[in-house]
Amino acid sequence: MKHIINLYESINSTARNNSDCPPVVLPEEIFFTISIVGVLENLMVLLTVIKNKNLQSPMYFFICSLAISDMLGSLYKILENILIMFRNMGYLEPQGSFETTADDVVDSLFILSLLGSICSLSVIAADRYITIFHALRYHRIVTPRRALVVLMVIWTCCMGSGITIVTFSHHVPTVIAFTALFPLMLAFILCLYLHMFLLARSHARRTSTLPRANMRGAVTLTVLLGVFIFCWAPFVLHVLLMTFCPADPYCACYMSLFQVNGVLIMCNAVIDPFIYAFRSPELRDAFKKMIFCNRYQ
Repeated sequence: MKHIINLYESINSTARNNSDCPPVVLPEEIFFTISIVGVLENLMVLLTVIKNKNLQSPMYFFICSLAISDMLGSLYKILENILIMFRNMGYLEPQGSFETTADDVVDSLFILSLLGSICSLSVIAADRYITIFHALRYHRIVTPRRALVVLMVIWTCCMGSGITIVTFSHHVPTVIAFTALFPLMLAFILCLYLHMFLLARSHARRTSTLPRANMRGAVTLTVLLGVFIFCWAPFVLHVLLMTFCPADPYCACYMSLFQVNGVLIMCNAVIDPFIYAFRSPELRDAFKKMIFCNRYQ
C-alpha cells in the first residue's frame, strides 16, 4: 500500500543506522510474473464454474468468491507496476492528482483482496459446518439464491470498508482496526472449525462414519486457511511494526523483508487454484475438459 511504502522509505535510513539488516530487494519481474499467473489461474476457476452447470452450487459460488479475492490481489500488483512504468517514462507527474487517485484505487484493490479473502474463508467455513451437521436440510438452508445474496452483502461491505481504510489510512486507529480484523476473523473461523471437528468426532463415534465428501471439504478448508495465514500474516505483522516501532533495530530487521512478504501474498493467489483442483475431483475434471477443449474423456 502507498502509505506503508512511503512510510517505509522515510524511516528506512534512520532504522538502518540502528540495524545491520539491509532491505531485501527483489526484481519487479518476479512480482509481475507471479501476478500474471495468479490472475490467469483464478480466471480459469471462474470460467470453469460459469461454463459447467454441475458446478453452479453454493459451495463453488463461495470458492469463486475466494478466487475473485485472489485475482484482485494479483491485479493490484499488475496495475501498480504499470503505474510505476508510466511514471518512470514521464507520462505521469510524480505525486500528481492523477497518480494519487490511481494509487488510492490500486490500494483499494489490495485491501479488498484481503477483506474478501477473510470473508470468503469465513463463509466457506460456515458452509462446511452446515454441510456436515445439517446434511439433510442443507439444500433447504443453503440455496443458490441465498448464497448469492450473502456474497453480494459481503462484497458490498468489503468495498465500503476498503474505501474507508484507504481514505483514513494515515490514522493510527485505522491501522489498528485493519490489523485487528485479521486475527478476529481468523479466530471466528478457527472457533467454528474446532467446534466442527469436535462435533464430527462425537458424531463419528455414534454413527461409525461421516460422509467422506463432507469431510474432504473440511480438510480443503484447513489447507486453504493454513496457506492464507502463512501468506498474509507476515504482511499484517509488518504493518503493526511499521506503525508502533519503526525505528527499533529488531523491527527494522523484520521490515527489511517487506518485498519478500509481498511475494508471499502474490503466491497465495497462485497456490489456491491448485488446492481446489487437487481436493475437488469435479473441478479437476472440469479443468481438464476446458484445457483440452472438451476432448478429455
